[in-house]
Amino acid sequence: MARYKMIIEYDGGPFAGWQLQADALTVQGVLEDAVSVLAGGERPVVHAAGRTDAGVHAIGQVAHVDLERSWQTRILRNAINAHLRPHPVSVLAVEEVGPNFHARFSAIRRHYLYRIVNRPAPLALEQGKAWWHPVPLDHKAMHEAAQALLGKHDFTTFRASSCQAQSPVKTLDRLDVTRDSDVIDIFVEARSFLHHQVRSMVGSLKLVGEGKWPVEEIGNALHAHDRTRCGPVAPPTGLYLTQVDY
Repeated sequence: MARYKMIIEYDGGPFAGWQLQADALTVQGVLEDAVSVLAGGERPVVHAAGRTDAGVHAIGQVAHVDLERSWQTRILRNAINAHLRPHPVSVLAVEEVGPNFHARFSAIRRHYLYRIVNRPAPLALEQGKAWWHPVPLDHKAMHEAAQALLGKHDFTTFRASSCQAQSPVKTLDRLDVTRDSDVIDIFVEARSFLHHQVRSMVGSLKLVGEGKWPVEEIGNALHAHDRTRCGPVAPPTGLYLTQVDY
């Protein structure tokens, strides 16, 4: 038995998220379909570093799978990709790892990017790949407000009501808001996140950018530990899992 680590990118638009579902198209499902062809009809489980939601994209998702047969990693990558067509999922790299490696539990940090295109004209080429927001946003105010969320906190305010995490306490290592022309990039890093945490924080920061919330309201909302104090949740189309550290 050999364990293989995969780095994967995908367009989350056609999928009902990463996690396998009996009655919906998922990223895990199409990957396991592809791997099962190579595994002689058996269906090995593909474990991911992060279970992205419907519509969320990835350019650096990490997963692992156990296979009875030993493969050259280049050949395995190409074979999986051949059986993934026509789905918008691509295995970028494969490496053999030890039995103690686990894509989810061995991870020490996850990196996300949220992209906002802030311009009056609607999206043509990037429809479904970013959040179009025609109202001008003050990215400097958003960045200033975001710094109140850094560190270890109870993030109940920014947690989905359906979140199954045992504790709302997380440690946020980075939350930077930058701008290049019409594109606002929000970079987020932590060991792990609550369900909808990133999109909830982005939606609240957008209110600061519009001038509807003062900068200090982000910190006030955080310390309220009250989901009703959260701004509207940002759509999934702008969110990307970009990297996982081990």
